[in-house]
Amino acid sequence: MENSPTIFIVPTGIGCEIGGFAGDALPTAKLLASASGCLITHPNVMNGGTLSEKDQNIFYVEGYSLDRLAKGEIALRSVKKQKIGIIFDSGIESEILVRHLQVADACVSTLGINVHSYVVTKEPLNIVIDSDSSRMSGGIIENPNTLIDAGKRLIEKGVTAIAIVARFPDDSDSPETTIYREGKGVDPISGVEAVISHLISKFLKVPCAHAPALDPIELNENLDPRAAAEEIGYTFLPSVLIGLSNAPDIVELPNKDDLITLHPNQIESIVVPNGALGGEAVLAAIESGLNIISVKNKNTLKVTNEFYEYPNLFEVNNYLEAAGLIIAIKKGINLNSIKRPLKKIQKCSYND
Repeated sequence: MENSPTIFIVPTGIGCEIGGFAGDALPTAKLLASASGCLITHPNVMNGGTLSEKDQNIFYVEGYSLDRLAKGEIALRSVKKQKIGIIFDSGIESEILVRHLQVADACVSTLGINVHSYVVTKEPLNIVIDSDSSRMSGGIIENPNTLIDAGKRLIEKGVTAIAIVARFPDDSDSPETTIYREGKGVDPISGVEAVISHLISKFLKVPCAHAPALDPIELNENLDPRAAAEEIGYTFLPSVLIGLSNAPDIVELPNKDDLITLHPNQIESIVVPNGALGGEAVLAAIESGLNIISVKNKNTLKVTNEFYEYPNLFEVNNYLEAAGLIIAIKKGINLNSIKRPLKKIQKCSYND
């Protein structure tokens, strides 16, 4: 059966009901990958703290690179394995650093992942969180250049994919964190996490993903199941290393390389939450004439299809319907033939 390459986006830091927590969109990604045969999605969907999963039908692509793929600037090349390097923020305390290094060793010994080496930044990254639980997650990196320099050093050593571990401020008692853990708000650190990984993607053009370094958090008996994956280990690094272990290479276009696995002109559809239709990937998909599948998935954004007059935009109630729509597209089924009432074919007039 032919594949129907599909991009699946759950934007970071907007409190999506599905995908706004600790890898809780991963089952959805597996469903859509099964339906399409080829799904391209980003770490926010796949990373569940200490939990994640590989799927041969899923390409793990950092968000900035995913936007570039949708815009036709890059292609993807499948690899059996990546040589992963880790950047550690020099602001990480010794004990927390050791915990992360032990996680990396465990991923090598137990999962067979190729974690090659690590580097510590020359200066602390100094992460500043600026989030509003009712709107969006955000923040800044005060020392971005030291992050880029560390990444360049790893690439000089032959690393082909980069995991970043930055020290985040301890705000476990903040209202935003409590609300998030109880399933009612926006992940307060996810916005600045995206900034970190976007920097590496933009300047170094290799697969990458980020895991925050935090102090162990106090028990919360009111924990929402969607946030539970972040509570069961010392670090969030395992899911990042699992995702990067065979993430596809980034191929700059134009390129005559016949080893390209997925060219942007092969993509047929993009699946995105209703209300989040203003992102770069969606706008590029509209310009390219792709199918836009808008799924009801409550979030804090309000950019909906009322702003567009676009014939290939389909609204569905949930991701189960989205999967059915993808299968219909893949099989070349006329979507109108499934709807009722069924309209008769129209006669063309010479005077039209």
